[in-house]
Amino acid sequence: MSKDQTKDLLNFLKPFSKEIIERALWLREFIWDIYPQTNELIYDNYNALAIGWSPTDRMGHTFCSIAIGRTSNNVHFGFYWGSEISDPDKILLGEGNQYRYILVPDIKKFPKAYITKLVKDAYANSLAKVKDKKHRWPGEPVRSLRSSHSSGAGPAAG
Repeated sequence: MSKDQTKDLLNFLKPFSKEIIERALWLREFIWDIYPQTNELIYDNYNALAIGWSPTDRMGHTFCSIAIGRTSNNVHFGFYWGSEISDPDKILLGEGNQYRYILVPDIKKFPKAYITKLVKDAYANSLAKVKDKKHRWPGEPVRSLRSSHSSGAGPAAG
């Protein structure tokens, strides 16, 4: 999905408050401005709406994402392989094997310069994981919507 294709995303965002939608769209714009040739992957499931960016069409190559909790309404800006990137300021949360994130309660307090550096590291890490060059690469936009619940919160997967 390209930066200008927002129809499906806006449908997925409908259940959330105006403030959360604005925050999510601001974060989306932040990533698109840094990596305009990547693919946007949307996953709508029972506990969260996740929007991720990948150099290919594979979720396993996702380098960063926005996740919005359905019950908590927390907005995360995260890194799919966050445990593998350097976080010298130790701001990333998460103790699992892979995912790391920050909570984004207010875009005015978002550490844009620091996160930009982490995003660049995460992108390089993601590219290193691509072994099969047949996967769809940047510049060849992919439309990837996936839904794993039937709450009627968003459009059907396409």
